[in-house]
Amino acid sequence: MAELHEACGVFGIFAPGVDVARITFFGLYALQHRGQESAGITTSDGKELRTHKAMGLVVQVFNEEELEFLRGHIAIGHNRYSTTGSSKICNAQPIVVDSDLGQMALGHNGNLVNTLTLSKQLIGQGEKLTSTSDSELIARAVANAPGLDWESRILHTLARLQGAFSLVMATRDTLYAARDHLGVRPLCIGRLNGGWVVASESCALDTVGADFVREVEPGELIAIDNEGLRRVQTAEERRRRALCIFEFIYFARPDSVIDGRLVYLARQEMGRQLAREYPVDADLVIPVPDSAIAAATGYAQEAGIPFGEGLIKNRYIGRTFIQPDQRLRDVGVQLKFNPLPEMLNGKRVVLVDDSIVRGTTTPRVIGLLRKAGAREVHMRVCAPPMCHPCYLGVDLARRAELIAARMTVEEIRRHIGADSLGYLSLRGLLSSVDREADGYCRACFTGSYPVPIQLEMEKLVLEV
Repeated sequence: MAELHEACGVFGIFAPGVDVARITFFGLYALQHRGQESAGITTSDGKELRTHKAMGLVVQVFNEEELEFLRGHIAIGHNRYSTTGSSKICNAQPIVVDSDLGQMALGHNGNLVNTLTLSKQLIGQGEKLTSTSDSELIARAVANAPGLDWESRILHTLARLQGAFSLVMATRDTLYAARDHLGVRPLCIGRLNGGWVVASESCALDTVGADFVREVEPGELIAIDNEGLRRVQTAEERRRRALCIFEFIYFARPDSVIDGRLVYLARQEMGRQLAREYPVDADLVIPVPDSAIAAATGYAQEAGIPFGEGLIKNRYIGRTFIQPDQRLRDVGVQLKFNPLPEMLNGKRVVLVDDSIVRGTTTPRVIGLLRKAGAREVHMRVCAPPMCHPCYLGVDLARRAELIAARMTVEEIRRHIGADSLGYLSLRGLLSSVDREADGYCRACFTGSYPVPIQLEMEKLVLEV
């Protein structure tokens, strides 16, 4: 639901003879769901890097004049929502840094857990930080790392990073892509017109007409230049992986393939599992649009209950810098959803949603359904209770703000005003994505983090 913030989106392309800025624009457009605070593109023509970035949605940030300015055969792009660092223009990406090797631009999806250590080290080296994001720390660490070439410096820096990162980097003549050794955030590779594309999700490859090749492996560094694509660092064979399971529950677009699984089918199976675990006599199954639509269809199919739309979402609300007046603020959730009384009146309704985080929006949605005439509202949630914060790239909430950390399921049911409440079990969730438990980060449910969390990381830690 809207209580969750999305992960950032990154895109990169190396394609001589192609309008890479325009392709990156459409790649970012396809990844808009992953970040709506700022957008940016950096290009290289082999001689210099050019960058344009600003606050707002992709279509607000770029026009024909800016795309014409961004000439070259290499480009990286970024959509941002803030994890470490607040929503300010200084934190917009790509981050561009200078070094004795020239300039480098970087886009980052994820969150580091050793930001304070890196920050102190860089300041001790005389670096002056211009933003409050961990992404700048990565870029400046690369620029200042030992080594006679970019690859040596990137490898040296990657070994120092702790936490989650999927990176795209552009130098004057090379596109780089890297993923942390746990593979917390997704990153994939595609082929386009003899060139190469990397993106957070495969839906962006589809949008620009690229053919999916494979995912960047956890712990892998890829370099793409005039000689083609090569693996600079190969992922170690061992090991534990920890892909964020919320990519399947909420973040990723349903038409993306992640970890070999179509997200839509995984969500549909979550709904089926919910119907098995929490059956109920009802007349209608409806989703909270849009992220729960696939799960609601799965629930309806498994339960043999008709599927329908009881809530219509304003799909153009997006991110706005114009605040509603007090009267509109009071109606709150109706800015985003409008119920269909003709569908709901007198019905026993199963309401399927992807998650309940703070528990502030759900009671209002259920109130809308009851006001529209729903006789009963049975809440079904595609995720287990979220009791722990995320430190790896998702701005969920502090622990004290998570409703499941403060209340039992029965207390939550009463708080949201549902006739019944069922959360998908962790076993049912893992069964839906068809993988072993060890392949996913599920710390927001269990409190068991894949990397040591040494301090209570705060979103604005670098602003203190």
